[in-house]
Amino acid sequence: MARTCSLTGKRRNVKMQISHSHVRTKKVQLPNIQTKRLFLESEGRWVRVRLSTRALRSVTRVGLDAWLRENGKTLRDIT
Repeated sequence: MARTCSLTGKRRNVKMQISHSHVRTKKVQLPNIQTKRLFLESEGRWVRVRLSTRALRSVTRVGLDAWLRENGKTLRDIT
């Protein structure tokens, strides 16, 4: 399974790591993906999602139902 946030779609970033002698090598930056159980109030049940910590902060602030409504997503899109 790819390290991708199911809510925001955030995924890995490839950057160039430059040494002191200016040798450039590719380095991968991975998002901080966590598996969490979030309560979906509209259906009265828990949903397990893989999301980034940035998305977790947003969902914690407004709630999962409100976040899905604001971003035009459904439960089917994130599971």
